[in-house]
Amino acid sequence: MPEGPSIVILREAAAKFRGKTVRRALGNSSLDLTRMEGRRVLALRSWGKHFLLQFSGFSLRVHMLMFGSYRIDERKPSPPRVSLQFDNGELNIYASSLKYIEGPLEDTYDWRGDVMDDAWDPRLARRRLKLQPDTLVCDALLDQDLFAGVGNIIKNEVLFRTRVHPESTIGDLPPRVLGKVIADARAYSFNFLAWKKAGVLRKHWQVHTQRTCPQCGGPLSKTYPGKSRRRTFFCPNCQVRY
Repeated sequence: MPEGPSIVILREAAAKFRGKTVRRALGNSSLDLTRMEGRRVLALRSWGKHFLLQFSGFSLRVHMLMFGSYRIDERKPSPPRVSLQFDNGELNIYASSLKYIEGPLEDTYDWRGDVMDDAWDPRLARRRLKLQPDTLVCDALLDQDLFAGVGNIIKNEVLFRTRVHPESTIGDLPPRVLGKVIADARAYSFNFLAWKKAGVLRKHWQVHTQRTCPQCGGPLSKTYPGKSRRRTFFCPNCQVRY
């Protein structure tokens, strides 16, 4: 599943379509894609794992789910979910969920919850987390209402970097440790972005899909904890279970 930094890369790659008019819209979506034909793209935005094309009065939301992908000015052999064709090129989206959002995006999205947005508010995240003292930290980091854009890779790496066991509950984390987790969720997301752009992201994974702890040299554990049941890699020696 593409995480927030990957959607930022898509947003930046598609920037040339800002201000351009959709000449043709087609694809295998059940949406009325022709609604976008003849309409000008006012803005390209992202919120967490959502890519947003804003038109006057409505926006197209793209969620890439587990296997979504895109191509700009080229096509894959498989049919696109949506293909938007402009005078200066085309944007093709595959294996994704599409939805129209009516009205201003600000009525739907709280940009303060996006770890990669300038409006990100760590104090708001802390306040919301304190209302969920029994939630496992591994679940909290994947909650898009708390950390929009954080996915499984970021979750695993942040918990290792902050030395927190994934099955620690929010209420049991010392305030200083909770603050580190919140801060690193944003910091690592920007590292992720830089490494992915440079094509070296996997080289920087310390625990995700790894077998040996880079800190103590012991074996890493792989489990599927919490409500999310997402694959979790951690060091039972170095990460403290509070």
